[in-house]
Amino acid sequence: MLTDAQRDLLVKKALEARANAYVPYSHYQVGAALLTKSGNIFTGVNVENAAYSVTMCAERTAVFKAVSEGEKEFLAIAIATDNAGFSCGSCRQVLAEFGLDTIVLVVDGDGQVTERLTVADLLPKAFSSDDLAA
Repeated sequence: MLTDAQRDLLVKKALEARANAYVPYSHYQVGAALLTKSGNIFTGVNVENAAYSVTMCAERTAVFKAVSEGEKEFLAIAIATDNAGFSCGSCRQVLAEFGLDTIVLVVDGDGQVTERLTVADLLPKAFSSDDLAA
């Protein structure tokens, strides 16, 4: 269960993280704040590259930071952009790896939560480890 205080803190952290985005090409800043089930928060930003294919999204940055610190169970993630944009397919798949029930808060540049859904809502019929069974 995500409390109002947790939601507000995630939104604040995602908005703050946006300021560190490295976006010299698209100028589309994205900040993410990921709350683990143990109560830790990991932030991420999008980091662009002139070779576009190696650009990293904010959501995946936050997930990889959390996993690198031993966290693999997530409660919620807030994703902040100016226009309340949704996660790309790669980010949806990475989030799905760690739980389809993770709450996703889509936040606009003013800090308003425009959507509250789950990873399962974002990626119905997600590919999972179950699909690897022979």
